[in-house]
Amino acid sequence: MSWEKFMTYLPSLLEGSVNTILLTIVSVMFGAVLGLFLALGRLSKNKAVDRVCWFYIWVFRGTPLLMQLYFIYYGLPKISESLTLPGQWPSALLALSLNSAAYLAEIIRAAIQSIDKGQMEAAKALGMSYKQAMTRIIIPQSYRRLIPPVGNELIALLKDSSLVSIMGMIELMKITQGIASRESSAAIYIPAAALYLVMTTLFTYIFEKLEKKYSVYE
Repeated sequence: MSWEKFMTYLPSLLEGSVNTILLTIVSVMFGAVLGLFLALGRLSKNKAVDRVCWFYIWVFRGTPLLMQLYFIYYGLPKISESLTLPGQWPSALLALSLNSAAYLAEIIRAAIQSIDKGQMEAAKALGMSYKQAMTRIIIPQSYRRLIPPVGNELIALLKDSSLVSIMGMIELMKITQGIASRESSAAIYIPAAALYLVMTTLFTYIFEKLEKKYSVYE
């Protein structure tokens, strides 16, 4: 592929990169919220809640993300038309968020359990309930421990987001495939790979800075 053609396609590749970044960040944000509830469920003394949360995590961590994407985008409409999601973005966002939540739940649970048990005992000695102790003492302290693993999960999901191309969603991988087919050349995959590398390097740099500033691992 000539330099002129590459420059012609560069705006499309950058547009795809922006979509990839947005999809990844929003998915991790939703995944973190759901993951927090799942983590608390796993720590619950209620065995039924614990088992339900364990089952969710077991399913989504134990099956391929590609299969989850196929099921949500292609499978749900075949089960019932009422389960059809309005477009590719909601389907991709739902699949990535649900998948990310399973991994983030275990990350959050480990961070919470890493807090010294004396913190909970001290909170109860001050008259706090379990809920108050978790929301005011334990969870806020666990945030600093979350920075490195959450950064790893975000970077992993950014790369895995290329799988949403099977839905025909316009992101970096889909655009790259379209250009490669149009030009009958695989050369476009080289700059596309470079863009993925730039994105992962950028997020790695950001989380390294956050880790140095806030993390307990110094």
